[in-house]
Amino acid sequence: MVRVVVPAAIPLERLRQYGVRPPKLRRYEGLKEEYYLSDFEPDRAVADALSVDPDHLLAVVRTPPDVALYHRHANPLFPQLLERLGRQEDLQAVVLPRTQEQGDYVRSLRLPSVVVPEHAVDAQSLIGLADFVVSAGGTMNREAAALGVPVYTTFGGRLGGVDEELIRQGRLVRITNPQAIAVRARDSAERTRVRRDPAELLDLLLPR
Repeated sequence: MVRVVVPAAIPLERLRQYGVRPPKLRRYEGLKEEYYLSDFEPDRAVADALSVDPDHLLAVVRTPPDVALYHRHANPLFPQLLERLGRQEDLQAVVLPRTQEQGDYVRSLRLPSVVVPEHAVDAQSLIGLADFVVSAGGTMNREAAALGVPVYTTFGGRLGGVDEELIRQGRLVRITNPQAIAVRARDSAERTRVRRDPAELLDLLLPR
């Protein structure tokens, strides 16, 4: 039998419109990222390779899906975000672009506190080491939430059920103004990392 395995956070009514219903529907608690990151520990060498100062705050920023970041009418929040974080002296913001064009644009701004890697990096380690994460995407936001890192979303469209649940839990903050970001060191006592047993998810995916 074909199984459709989805997070329990997605409302059933959103699934029914696609013909997804019992008995093939299987739902799991939490985030899939809490399962596959259950034994993950960040590698400090990843930040060191980017010359990130351990005495500075570390922000990890993921560019939005829009290719033309410079088109402020289509994407006004991201340039404002870069301007705020990129000039803060006690912070380093590692920006992870989606395309070469995005990387070239961010580098052209010559913001003193912004670091743009020249090649692919271990983003999960950077997230785990960060004081906070800002992203318009989905996976990076959920990985930050799973690792107990404060995370902000700049996504302007309709949010999915999982993101809506994270917002209700206070594990994800939606912003429309860069000034709403709490630029401060992460308090380890404030956020709790969630680890789930991957075997539980495999039992749903691989029927015996």
